[in-house]
Amino acid sequence: MATAFDVREARGGSLVPPAAQRGYHIVYRDHQTNHCPGCGRSHWHIGRMMAECAFCATALPLEGTAMMGGSQIVRTVRRRLIPDPAQHAA
Repeated sequence: MATAFDVREARGGSLVPPAAQRGYHIVYRDHQTNHCPGCGRSHWHIGRMMAECAFCATALPLEGTAMMGGSQIVRTVRRRLIPDPAQHAA
């Protein structure tokens, strides 16, 4: 039985596999003509995380939105301050 640590290790440190390994997902792609998978029309209401068909209310996630478990992923990276060598050379 695989643990969560083993799954993350097998996927290169991420719970979500890379896009190339996931295969095709139906998403709303900006700068393309997007036809609704439900009714075939192409009029959308665009939100921050989802696009909804104006005719049949089929909802699709936006292509660039990171989703996991129904919520947005927020990553905080703390980096140490690297001193400027020009200031210390004087």
